[in-house]
Amino acid sequence: MGKGNGSLYDDVTQHIIAQLGEGRLPWVQPWDTSLTATGLPRNAATGRCYSGINILILWDRLFERGYGAQRWITYRQAQALGGNVRKGEAGTTVCYADRFTPKDEQQKARDEQREARQVAFLKRFTLFNVEQCEGLPEKLMTVTEARPFEELVPQAHRLIRACGADIRVGGESAFYASSPDYIRVPDQAAFHEPINWYRTILHELGHNAVIRIMPHLIGSARLAV
Repeated sequence: MGKGNGSLYDDVTQHIIAQLGEGRLPWVQPWDTSLTATGLPRNAATGRCYSGINILILWDRLFERGYGAQRWITYRQAQALGGNVRKGEAGTTVCYADRFTPKDEQQKARDEQREARQVAFLKRFTLFNVEQCEGLPEKLMTVTEARPFEELVPQAHRLIRACGADIRVGGESAFYASSPDYIRVPDQAAFHEPINWYRTILHELGHNAVIRIMPHLIGSARLAV
């Protein structure tokens, strides 16, 4: 893998901090989105959506480069589909979480007649947007139409609930309090556009996620954005 899990956690966290610090929030684009794709990034070969921090990483790269597709692919997958990555194209590093059971733990568990304990780890891998490739099937290059706001609301609710954060609605300001660890947002009716209520919560969830990954950053000025 080249680098340890600690380094990978640090890299991912610093990536989030850099986005927040520069105001380049992937859920609030300060430019014309008509030339870029909306929705969740997905694997072009399998159709499976990426999750967790990989969503933010891929969104950031998509809006930075202005790609018109949310489809991503590995170098080998591009070759398997009859295409290839164009020479000179730089990939985007994302991560994959998995678990494994060490051999000594397997034997120890058998000796003690208990279930073996698994160890979590992260792996890096590189993705390319389909627009960085050539020779891929035409259907993978077609930009799909954005889903209407009404269809996205239930997904937004599920995403927010799945984060498990303490979200308190009311008041006149929005913020994340690292202690006692909660998010405050005004009532939805206070927003001029309904979508901005969800954007605000996602923004504060970004702060919440950084603290969960690197708790020693509590109180850091880099988070005050």
